[in-house]
Order: sequence, then C-alpha cells, then structure tokens
Amino acid sequence: MADDKRDELEQLLRLQRDAFTASRPESMAMRKDRIKRAMALLKDHGETLCQAMSADFGSRSIEQSMITDIAGTIGNGKNALKNMDKWAKREKRSVQFPLGLLGAKAEVRYEPKGVIGILSPWNFPVNLAFAPLMQVLAAGNRAMIKPSEFTERTSALMAELVEEYFTRDEVAIVTGGPEVAATFSSLPFDHLVFTGSTETGRRVMQSAAENLVPVTLELGGKSPVIMGRSADFEKAGERIALGKMMNAGQICLSPDYMYVPEDKQDEAVAGVSNGVAAMYPTLLENDDYASIVSDRHFDRLKGLVEDARDKGAEVIEVNPGNENFASANQRKMPLTILKNVTDDMTAMQEEIFGPVLPVKTYKAIDQAVDYVNEHDRPLGLYYFGEDEDERERVLDRTISGGVTTNDVIFHVSMEDLPFGGIGPSGIGSYHAVEGFREFSHARAVYHQPKIDVAKLAGFKPPYGKATRKAAANMMK
Repeated sequence: MADDKRDELEQLLRLQRDAFTASRPESMAMRKDRIKRAMALLKDHGETLCQAMSADFGSRSIEQSMITDIAGTIGNGKNALKNMDKWAKREKRSVQFPLGLLGAKAEVRYEPKGVIGILSPWNFPVNLAFAPLMQVLAAGNRAMIKPSEFTERTSALMAELVEEYFTRDEVAIVTGGPEVAATFSSLPFDHLVFTGSTETGRRVMQSAAENLVPVTLELGGKSPVIMGRSADFEKAGERIALGKMMNAGQICLSPDYMYVPEDKQDEAVAGVSNGVAAMYPTLLENDDYASIVSDRHFDRLKGLVEDARDKGAEVIEVNPGNENFASANQRKMPLTILKNVTDDMTAMQEEIFGPVLPVKTYKAIDQAVDYVNEHDRPLGLYYFGEDEDERERVLDRTISGGVTTNDVIFHVSMEDLPFGGIGPSGIGSYHAVEGFREFSHARAVYHQPKIDVAKLAGFKPPYGKATRKAAANMMK
C-alpha cells in the first residue's frame, strides 16, 4: 500500500512537472486566472468550509473561521493580483565599467520554479493551505497540497473542491495520515512549504535534503510578550487575552508567555483576566470559543498545567461563568495563568499551543531581553509600552521572526509585510514581495556585447602585460 501511494504521488508530480514544462513561457493572465479560481472557491464555499472546520474541532466559531481562513485568505489573493505584475518585472543590474559603455547588459528575471509542495497544518486548515498557494500561483508554479489528517472533514472537502476548480496538473490535494505526509515530504519537488511544529519541521527538512529540495518552514516556538512599566495594563491585558483565546490559543503566533515588571504582576494578570471576562462571559456553551482539536492535544495541555502545579506554580483558572469544566465533554479549557514559573517546568520548555499562559517577572527590562536571547529565537515578539527608547532597546537587542508592538499577532495580517521565522521558528517567509520571490528563481542573465571583452580585459592567453594591468586595475 505504501508503495502504491508513493507511485501515485510520483505520477502526480510528473504530471504537474510535464505540464509546467510544456506551458513555458506561461502568461501572467493564466497565473491570474488560477488565483481568481482559488478565490472563487473560497467565496463560493466559505460557509461550508467553516462548518467543516467547526465539526473537525468539535466547536469553532463560524465567524472567526470566516475572518481568519476565508476572508483573510481571499485578501492574500487580492494582494497578489494587485502586485504580481510589479513583483515579476525584470530587474536591471549594473555591469562593471566600462562594459556598460560597450553595450553589455545585466538583469535578474524572477521565474517560476516548477512544482511546489505545501504541507499544511490543522490549526487554520484553509488559510495555511491556500495563503501560500496564492503566491505559489502568482509566481507561476503548479502545486500539490497535503493538508492535516487532524481536520479530516476540512481536508476531504478541500480536495473535492480543488478538483472542481483546477485540473490535476495545476493544483491537487492529497489526503492521508502521517505515512502519506512522510512520503509527500520525500518527493523531489522544486520547493517545499511546511507549516507546523519545530520538531516535525526538522524531519521535513531532513527528508527534503535527500533531494536537495529548498524549503520554507513556518514553525513556532515560544513567542514572548514583554510589558514595559509604561504599558496600559488594562488595555494590554484585553489585547493579550484576545490573541491568547482566539482559536483557544492554537496559533503559531499566540503569545506564549508574559514577562512583566515584578511590582506590576497582579495588575498585568488582572488586565488579562478582565479581558477574558469581557469577551467570553461563559466558555462551555459559547460558540465564539474553540475546542482543543483532539484528545491528545487536550491531555497534553492538562499535563502542562499539572506539571507546573507539581513544581510550585500558582495556577489561576480564568473562569468568568464559574462553569464546571471537569464534567464537560467538549475539550474546552479555560485560560489558565501560571505564576511563579521556573525553567524546569514543561510549560516553559515547549511551545504551549493552547490556553495556558505562564507569567515571569523582572526587576529591570534587560532581564527579559536576556531571557529571550538565551532561548530559541521566537516566531513573534510583542512589546507593550509607551516608552519609545525602551521599545527600541527591546527590538534592537532581540531577534524574532516578526514583531507587533502594543498588540499581538497583527503583523501577520499586514499583507505588505513578510511572514516567517528565524532559526528554530522557521526558514524563509511568504506574504508580500518576499513570498513571491521565495517561490521564484532569481535567474541572473548577462548579455555580452559584440566586442571581444575577454581580449580587452586581458583574460585571454597568452597572459602578459594586459593581464597584469587588468588585475592591478581590479584591485584599485
């Protein structure tokens, strides 16, 4: 069975690559048509896709999915359509003097790579399949997509819809479990995009390396919130609560832990708690609040809390409606704040990816900066405060994939900013012109004039006086 699946995937890759090669050079109009079809798929079937996502999670807000997975992804397509002519323009480059005077020319052409593989995750199953697809298509490529088996209904529906809107040699979706994903990541694509955990990202990169396939890895990590003394703790708390509670914290850019001034800890915690209460007066029967995606993920999160409790953390459940979660069978979890955390707690070692929020305190903000620098570089970093010098000190002395100040997560929704991590939080980026170029080959082209440049430059044997003079001039 495994061999049959490999044969099927290899045949699909061959079909797409042959079609890609035969269609060269392909018009920008054809690229735009594919993007428009992807957008039409989402517009025509947005409600059904949102219902499938809710069913996969157990409970997930249709309205939230419509914003994050449907409307936001259509926005990616609109941005590509608006800018791709500009992104694809050939760039003139300079040539060394006096070659320009003699008629030499140089340029960079941004050309499609071929067939791009997209391994997408379960947390935003439509967005994280179709957002990179928009730029893959804008750059002129074909695409094979392997969505997550955790959101089985959504993956099956996407596969069905893609067959309606695209031929298999343009875009195809492959479904299946971890074995299919492993086979998929071992195919000799022209580029491979993976969104998921750092641990799985390492395996994907190892697999891609066998065929020297370039990768874009959108991973995660522990994205810190650093709160300065000048922060408005009530307003900041509400914004942190919104980012942490959206999708029940199952977001790669979700604020993972807070670092707050020692004497402001209670104020910071109260700000977040009040924010939760204002937005989610109840949780269990509240359609606005998502379930944890699976029993395994739910048990892992409960384990993080118990481990922290056993090691001395103060555990604060933010439960505005005083509901009984113990007897509920919905995989819903209240925001759980952990105070007095230490680095030996699992919650401070692993990406949390759920509604658990550790809080650390500092005497001087450089303690927070040093802590961030001593750990893996995060996908996102968030600073709250009105002290511009302090803000710039935090940003100048830390490294992260991206930054939002005085809020969380928002930088990913800015269509003209690249989105990506650094080191363990990711490799490469997409969105904006950087995404278009990620899925393009920057092809260097040099046009030689009629004059014998090699002879003029002293490059032709027999070497002698002209060669020595050319070398001397090059070193001036």
